[in-house]
Amino acid sequence: MSSSSSSSSSPFFISTETLCSILTHKTLIDHFQSNLPKASTFLQTPIRHHYSVSPSSSLLLMPSWSSSPSYLPYIGVKLVTHFPQNSALNLPGVQGSYVLFSSTNGQTLASMDSTELTLYRTSCVSGLASKYLARDDSEVLVMVGAGAMAPHLIRAHLSARPSLRRVLIWNRTVEKARTLAQKLRESGEFEGLRIEGCEDLDEVVGFGDIVSCATNSEAPLVKGEKLKLGAHLDLVGSFKPSMMECDDEAIRRGTVFVDNEAALVEAGELVGAFERGVIGKDEVGGDLLQLIRGDKIGRTSLEHITVFKSVGSAVVDMLAAQLVYETYIRG
Repeated sequence: MSSSSSSSSSPFFISTETLCSILTHKTLIDHFQSNLPKASTFLQTPIRHHYSVSPSSSLLLMPSWSSSPSYLPYIGVKLVTHFPQNSALNLPGVQGSYVLFSSTNGQTLASMDSTELTLYRTSCVSGLASKYLARDDSEVLVMVGAGAMAPHLIRAHLSARPSLRRVLIWNRTVEKARTLAQKLRESGEFEGLRIEGCEDLDEVVGFGDIVSCATNSEAPLVKGEKLKLGAHLDLVGSFKPSMMECDDEAIRRGTVFVDNEAALVEAGELVGAFERGVIGKDEVGGDLLQLIRGDKIGRTSLEHITVFKSVGSAVVDMLAAQLVYETYIRG
């Protein structure tokens, strides 16, 4: 891994446009696969700080730093604001920046849009998990949710499983699913891929070799009984115990893997399943690091149903920011 740093005293501002031109889902998936095991050993990632700045809005700080400057010479902080009332102002509810410092001299190196960075890193964690957990011959992706994360997840799963031939998009507002499908078709980026918006999730979920969910739902959307044998269920949306994207049956039928241990206490699908005795914590199949290292086996057969639940981490934030920054200063 390269470990460059700038000699200039003026930090770079890496625009969202530049960030998107630097990153591809394939390069970030490969970067995570190569570097997550070592980075996880050297990165210190304390619990995130959460402050209420008004009754309805909050500020979150997520720091991390490397204990091995020769390997990864950075300190990183993700700063995020959550202003739910912004929808009335036609502004995003969640906004933020990622700031990268040198861990050898403390110099500010760069700042970049953490919203876009998070879309890339979250989708690429799911794409990486797909390499271990989805069938090699996966052809149909069911995308549950048509928000900002959906096109990223479609690209990430397609990077991991280029055998995909069809994408079915479902959203509570059907028109939003159809609009996204049309936009992706017209982009010219997905030649040979059929992309459609769908009305009835129960009807289409059984077609999915991969079912990927990115919603804020507090009620189960994916019914486990509808999953086909051999399906891979990817759960991205929930990050607190009140949220859930699938029912207990999906957790019971599948072998559950997580991105990291925080998912066991933060994700509503898992917290609820543990409380109701659907599965025990000891029945979780493993985490992403264990899959990469080969300590745990992911898919064991063509009929095996797998479930991957991610909640994110400062480690993947740092690795994504590192790839953006080092590519930028080389360019």
